[in-house]
Amino acid sequence: MAQQKQKKGPKQFLQFGTVGIANAAIDIGALNLLLILFHTDVKWLLLVYNTIAYMLAIANSYYWNARFTFKHSAEGSNRQRILFIVQGLVSLVVSNLVFLGANELLQLIDTNNWLRYNVSKGLAMFLSFLASFFMVKYFVFKDYGKH
Repeated sequence: MAQQKQKKGPKQFLQFGTVGIANAAIDIGALNLLLILFHTDVKWLLLVYNTIAYMLAIANSYYWNARFTFKHSAEGSNRQRILFIVQGLVSLVVSNLVFLGANELLQLIDTNNWLRYNVSKGLAMFLSFLASFFMVKYFVFKDYGKH
Protein backbone atom coordinates (compact mmCIF):
# COMPACT_ATOMS: atom_id res chain seq x y z
CA MET A 1 0.00 0.00 0.00
CA ALA A 2 2.78 2.46 0.92
CA GLN A 3 4.61 1.66 -2.32
CA GLN A 4 1.44 2.34 -4.33
CA LYS A 5 1.02 5.70 -2.57
CA GLN A 6 4.64 6.61 -3.36
CA LYS A 7 4.09 5.86 -7.06
CA LYS A 8 0.86 7.86 -7.13
CA GLY A 9 2.61 11.15 -6.21
CA PRO A 10 5.05 11.29 -9.15
CA LYS A 11 2.41 9.88 -11.53
CA GLN A 12 -0.10 12.50 -10.42
CA PHE A 13 2.50 15.24 -10.79
CA LEU A 14 3.22 14.05 -14.35
CA GLN A 15 -0.50 13.90 -15.17
CA PHE A 16 -1.04 17.31 -13.58
CA GLY A 17 1.86 18.61 -15.65
CA THR A 18 0.32 17.23 -18.83
CA VAL A 19 -2.94 19.02 -18.06
CA GLY A 20 -0.79 22.02 -17.13
CA ILE A 21 0.69 22.13 -20.63
CA ALA A 22 -2.80 22.49 -22.08
CA ASN A 23 -3.60 25.09 -19.42
CA ALA A 24 -0.41 26.99 -20.27
CA ALA A 25 -1.34 27.05 -23.96
CA ILE A 26 -4.78 28.40 -23.09
CA ASP A 27 -3.39 30.87 -20.54
CA ILE A 28 -0.59 32.36 -22.60
CA GLY A 29 -2.59 32.11 -25.82
CA ALA A 30 -5.51 34.05 -24.35
CA LEU A 31 -3.19 36.69 -22.86
CA ASN A 32 -1.40 37.19 -26.18
CA LEU A 33 -4.66 37.29 -28.10
CA LEU A 34 -5.98 39.99 -25.79
CA LEU A 35 -2.72 41.92 -26.13
CA ILE A 36 -2.82 41.64 -29.91
CA LEU A 37 -6.45 42.74 -30.11
CA PHE A 38 -6.34 45.38 -27.36
CA HIS A 39 -2.70 46.29 -26.72
CA THR A 40 -2.03 48.15 -23.50
CA ASP A 41 0.64 48.99 -20.96
CA VAL A 42 -1.96 50.04 -18.37
CA LYS A 43 -1.39 47.92 -15.26
CA TRP A 44 -5.02 47.39 -14.31
CA LEU A 45 -5.85 46.27 -17.87
CA LEU A 46 -2.88 43.89 -17.83
CA LEU A 47 -4.27 42.52 -14.58
CA VAL A 48 -7.69 42.06 -16.21
CA TYR A 49 -6.14 40.33 -19.23
CA ASN A 50 -4.07 38.04 -17.01
CA THR A 51 -7.13 37.23 -14.92
CA ILE A 52 -9.26 36.38 -17.97
CA ALA A 53 -6.52 34.16 -19.39
CA TYR A 54 -5.97 32.45 -16.04
CA MET A 55 -9.68 31.82 -15.46
CA LEU A 56 -9.99 30.13 -18.86
CA ALA A 57 -7.04 27.90 -17.97
CA ILE A 58 -8.41 27.10 -14.50
CA ALA A 59 -11.75 25.98 -15.96
CA ASN A 60 -9.85 23.63 -18.27
CA SER A 61 -7.78 22.48 -15.30
CA TYR A 62 -10.81 21.53 -13.21
CA TYR A 63 -12.40 19.58 -16.03
CA TRP A 64 -9.32 17.50 -16.89
CA ASN A 65 -7.86 17.08 -13.41
CA ALA A 66 -11.20 15.89 -12.00
CA ARG A 67 -11.53 13.34 -14.84
CA PHE A 68 -7.89 12.38 -15.33
CA THR A 69 -5.33 13.24 -12.65
CA PHE A 70 -7.41 12.92 -9.49
CA LYS A 71 -10.27 10.76 -10.80
CA HIS A 72 -9.89 8.30 -7.89
CA SER A 73 -10.79 11.01 -5.38
CA ALA A 74 -12.83 13.46 -7.47
CA GLU A 75 -16.41 13.24 -6.28
CA GLY A 76 -17.85 16.24 -8.10
CA SER A 77 -19.22 17.36 -4.74
CA ASN A 78 -20.04 20.95 -3.88
CA ARG A 79 -17.26 20.82 -1.28
CA GLN A 80 -14.69 19.92 -3.92
CA ARG A 81 -16.00 22.55 -6.31
CA ILE A 82 -15.81 25.24 -3.63
CA LEU A 83 -12.31 24.15 -2.59
CA PHE A 84 -11.26 24.15 -6.24
CA ILE A 85 -12.57 27.70 -6.64
CA VAL A 86 -10.73 28.78 -3.48
CA GLN A 87 -7.45 27.24 -4.66
CA GLY A 88 -8.04 28.80 -8.07
CA LEU A 89 -8.41 32.22 -6.47
CA VAL A 90 -5.26 31.74 -4.38
CA SER A 91 -3.37 30.60 -7.48
CA LEU A 92 -4.80 33.57 -9.40
CA VAL A 93 -3.43 35.94 -6.75
CA VAL A 94 -0.02 34.24 -7.05
CA SER A 95 -0.24 34.50 -10.84
CA ASN A 96 -1.22 38.17 -10.83
CA LEU A 97 1.40 39.18 -8.25
CA VAL A 98 4.19 37.37 -10.11
CA PHE A 99 2.99 38.64 -13.51
CA LEU A 100 2.84 42.26 -12.43
CA GLY A 101 6.02 42.05 -10.33
CA ALA A 102 8.09 40.43 -13.05
CA ASN A 103 6.65 42.86 -15.59
CA GLU A 104 7.79 45.78 -13.42
CA LEU A 105 11.29 44.33 -12.94
CA LEU A 106 11.72 43.62 -16.65
CA GLN A 107 10.47 47.11 -17.49
CA LEU A 108 13.31 48.54 -15.37
CA ILE A 109 15.85 46.92 -17.67
CA ASP A 110 14.01 48.19 -20.75
CA THR A 111 12.84 44.81 -22.08
CA ASN A 112 10.57 45.02 -25.12
CA ASN A 113 6.86 44.60 -24.41
CA TRP A 114 6.31 41.21 -26.05
CA LEU A 115 9.27 39.59 -24.30
CA ARG A 116 8.45 41.28 -20.99
CA TYR A 117 4.82 40.13 -20.99
CA ASN A 118 5.64 36.57 -22.02
CA VAL A 119 8.53 36.06 -19.61
CA SER A 120 6.38 37.51 -16.83
CA LYS A 121 3.51 35.23 -17.82
CA GLY A 122 5.83 32.21 -17.93
CA LEU A 123 7.08 32.87 -14.40
CA ALA A 124 3.53 33.47 -13.20
CA MET A 125 2.32 30.23 -14.77
CA PHE A 126 5.16 28.20 -13.26
CA LEU A 127 4.73 29.48 -9.72
CA SER A 128 0.93 29.33 -9.79
CA PHE A 129 1.21 25.78 -11.25
CA LEU A 130 3.27 24.66 -8.26
CA ALA A 131 0.92 26.32 -5.77
CA SER A 132 -2.09 24.87 -7.56
CA PHE A 133 -0.72 21.30 -7.66
CA PHE A 134 -0.15 21.13 -3.94
CA MET A 135 -3.49 22.76 -3.08
CA VAL A 136 -5.41 20.50 -5.47
CA LYS A 137 -3.62 17.34 -4.31
CA TYR A 138 -3.75 17.96 -0.57
CA PHE A 139 -6.95 19.99 -0.15
CA VAL A 140 -9.33 19.75 -3.10
CA PHE A 141 -9.02 16.13 -4.26
CA LYS A 142 -7.58 14.76 -1.03
CA ASP A 143 -8.23 11.05 -0.78
CA TYR A 144 -10.20 10.78 2.49
CA GLY A 145 -9.83 7.12 3.29
CA LYS A 146 -10.54 5.76 -0.19
CA HIS A 147 -8.38 2.79 -1.10
